[in-house]
Amino acid sequence: MRCLAVCQTELAVRMLDEILLPSFEVEFLVESKPVARRLHDSGLNVTAGDLRRTDTYLKADLTPGTCVVVEDTGKRSLKKILEAIWDAGGSLVYVLGVGAPDFRSREEELKAQFPELNYLALSELFGGPLLTEFSRSLTRLKVQQYQRFFSDADRIVILLHNDPDPDAMASGLALRNVLRRTKQTAVIAALQGVTRPENQRMMNLLDIHVELISAQHVADFDRVAMVDVQPHYFGGAIDRVDLVIDHHPEMTGYTAVYKDIRPHYGSTSTILTEHLRAVDVNISERTATAMLYAIKSDTLFFNRQANRVDIEAFSYLYPLADATLIRKMEGAEITMDRLEYVLKAKQHGRMQEQVFCAFLGSSPREDFIPYVADFYLQLENVKWTIVFGIVGDSLIMSVRNLGYSRNAGEFVRKYFNDIGSAGGHRSMAKAVVPLSAFREKFGNLAADEFTERVLQLALEFLHEHAPDKNKLVKA
Repeated sequence: MRCLAVCQTELAVRMLDEILLPSFEVEFLVESKPVARRLHDSGLNVTAGDLRRTDTYLKADLTPGTCVVVEDTGKRSLKKILEAIWDAGGSLVYVLGVGAPDFRSREEELKAQFPELNYLALSELFGGPLLTEFSRSLTRLKVQQYQRFFSDADRIVILLHNDPDPDAMASGLALRNVLRRTKQTAVIAALQGVTRPENQRMMNLLDIHVELISAQHVADFDRVAMVDVQPHYFGGAIDRVDLVIDHHPEMTGYTAVYKDIRPHYGSTSTILTEHLRAVDVNISERTATAMLYAIKSDTLFFNRQANRVDIEAFSYLYPLADATLIRKMEGAEITMDRLEYVLKAKQHGRMQEQVFCAFLGSSPREDFIPYVADFYLQLENVKWTIVFGIVGDSLIMSVRNLGYSRNAGEFVRKYFNDIGSAGGHRSMAKAVVPLSAFREKFGNLAADEFTERVLQLALEFLHEHAPDKNKLVKA
């Protein structure tokens, strides 16, 4: 999120730098060239310019979506600064009062000329409250923009990834609520249906309908939104998207009218919780239950890729949700079919240097693969699991680790992104590669050679920034 801070004093620059980073991408504008040079030499992103000139803000690439913070020291020149910002296209403007003795009178005086500005007194706001206020305002602006863009469309599709998980389905429900649509005017859809037993139980208990459509059918809708997924996942099959909301690392090579990508969030449902709250949409018990279960599932109940915002979203949703339904959904985790593949991994797996790697061969369902990867990560002395198998004509790979070693997403992108779709977070990642492309790159391997080849790739990756340990254990 970009923030332009217009400051008169060095103290304000250093204070805002401490408060707003790293949540905001902050750029500072000051009038004094010596001050700008001194601050720039200390590592801050500072530019000097005439704060009363419109072109100063045009050069700073000010847009209506840029959050602008203006320091108010009580000087008369502030009104000319605000006029220049508005003339340059600024619309989300906060004035931070640090020198006005009577900030209420000062606020009334400024709002008489600039009714849309927000006035914050330093004596009332500091640290967390200031950051929270900025974040909510930026989210509100973003949501209102895409709400207006979608408002005149007759039919909308909210597209999920293949074999949708709880976070994808809950995010679809939440976005439909944000857009104030029904299931007739906003279709939640996927190219491949739900297969995992607990996800099917979630669909049935919460009456969630995910319509199966083809990639060609997507073009029939007036607006296209994607949640918990980005266009690269579909391998070029979908060439138009209007809105993308996702918590996975941002991928390049596509354009969207609106995007909200937050890879430091543990789930997309956390992002949508903030969207719903930003525009005061009532959250039904059904939607709250789906989103709560999604956050719990995607973060392994805050044991994986979770932070403060996920906990805040969970706390907000908990009193609105049905805890009994969540317990019923969780009860579908273990099946005899899954245990069969756990045993197959034990028979054919290899572990070296605390990396467990197993090729499962052909699998009728994709969900067996991530289940086995999660299962073996629970074993003593296992820090990485790489489990893969063949589903249809594709090789599907799930990678898990404990979260404090090298990045799982970087591993799959390094070796498989050039021949398929690959990505993920530090502690969990996935690759989907056409089997023919895998064999063209790595050779026509026999079944018992798959595990050894991928294990060696993993060790090569881990050794790039770590000493060689060379410990070998039979699985």
